[in-house]
Amino acid sequence: MTYGLPTIVLRPSNTFGPCQFPEKLIPLFLTNALEGKTIPVFGDGLNVRDWLFVEDHCRAVEAAVLRGRNGNVYNVGGGVELTNIEVARRILAALDAPGELIQFVPDRPGHDRRYAMDSGLVRALGWEPETTFAEGLKRTVRWYASNRSWWRKVRTRSL
Repeated sequence: MTYGLPTIVLRPSNTFGPCQFPEKLIPLFLTNALEGKTIPVFGDGLNVRDWLFVEDHCRAVEAAVLRGRNGNVYNVGGGVELTNIEVARRILAALDAPGELIQFVPDRPGHDRRYAMDSGLVRALGWEPETTFAEGLKRTVRWYASNRSWWRKVRTRSL
């Protein structure tokens, strides 16, 4: 504890859900598909990410604050590893949008092939993800489809 401050660090996997800034992978894919625009998938699309629904992320924060140990670092993973191309396909299927919207673009230099983590410490606090990826995606798709004015305003703002 630096300077006597009680601290706990959480390192979550890729979190997704309603109201997420549209530059992130799932909202970008969703908003582009909703407008009939292409979905940019880096490289061959086989980069693997672990996905965590936002409400499960919030419950992990609560578990760490209430039952965690000061000075500990907690990895918080959803336990759902998917390739980026699989995420793109699931989004298109949820929107009944054509697969032709997927556009492979040059990969970023140094782009990690896989992110993975061990969430054992936070799970030992009694936390488990409760929302399946399918359910979280369904809720996220519904939110973005119903809130076009919000994300269109957010996307056009200069930050």
